[in-house]
Amino acid sequence: MSTRPRASLKDIAAELGVSVATVSNAISGKGRVSEELGERIRATALARGYVPSLTGRALRTGRSGVLGLVLADIANPLFPKIAQAVEAAAATSGYGVLIADSRGDVTEQTQAIRRLMERGADGLIVVPRRGTRVGEIGLPVAVIDTPSTPGNTVSADHWGGGRQVIGHLAGLGHRHFVLIGGSAASNVQNDRISGMRSALPAGARHTLLWAEGPGRAPGAPLGLAALAAGGATAFASVSDLIALRALTELQSAGLAVPEDVSVTGFDDMVWAGVVTPGLTTLHQDMPTIARHAVDELLRMIEHPETASAVPPGGVPMRLVVRQSAAAPRAARTCPTEGAKPT
Repeated sequence: MSTRPRASLKDIAAELGVSVATVSNAISGKGRVSEELGERIRATALARGYVPSLTGRALRTGRSGVLGLVLADIANPLFPKIAQAVEAAAATSGYGVLIADSRGDVTEQTQAIRRLMERGADGLIVVPRRGTRVGEIGLPVAVIDTPSTPGNTVSADHWGGGRQVIGHLAGLGHRHFVLIGGSAASNVQNDRISGMRSALPAGARHTLLWAEGPGRAPGAPLGLAALAAGGATAFASVSDLIALRALTELQSAGLAVPEDVSVTGFDDMVWAGVVTPGLTTLHQDMPTIARHAVDELLRMIEHPETASAVPPGGVPMRLVVRQSAAAPRAARTCPTEGAKPT
């Protein structure tokens, strides 16, 4: 049984008695075509199985219709969320996305950028490997990192998120904090820590720990139980993964969360609400961040003469309150006296 071959622009034009240019304009949404005729053309194209030729479009426009996305480390569960949001934002503008992974390595990041350029990407969205800067690469590029990163295009307000979480813990009555980072080389994590420090209440005590770095073996205990024994009641982490590590270490030492100590995270991973207890954390508005990044990149590709419309500063983060943070015991047992510094 034979099937009817897919139609070309010329076939659709002949069937409807219009020019090829009119059919092209109706399908692409460009040019002046009446609404009624445009609907007829698009309906005919759909019925005849018309598929636009990307090769033909590339020859006409000099563009591939493909964006490149370079992720810092796709093994981290945050980055597939970013990839999904970017792909959805690009698709609404008629662009496809090619993804490359830096695998947490600076050299691999450079190679990933080169591979996407060789494959004809019209522009790149880069989530840089921690502490690196994306310089001039010869293509339009949008960077998703943190406002303090040179060349940053759009990001979450990581500093403001740090302020929010400490403000929440302080409001519960905590006055002795442990701030837990992953790597001191990360601009994002440093901004989150800086935001946390800026919101510490007067008279509060705090300790800053880095889970990675010289002198600390990968996965080694962080000594959190000893800090709790010394009076620390709130353990604020720069990511949900580190918060999960802190939660496990504290519970393994016999400390109840949140009865004995509170734990918070960042990023609102898909499992943050199903661990026990549910994790209080900060949620990133990835669809908005991705939309801004794609819009800015397409502006640079299609209308480089126009000014950027990306709002200054970071996209606000949203505090998600769950069960892992509560008032410290002193505040619960002496509610009329208020919280006292330890």
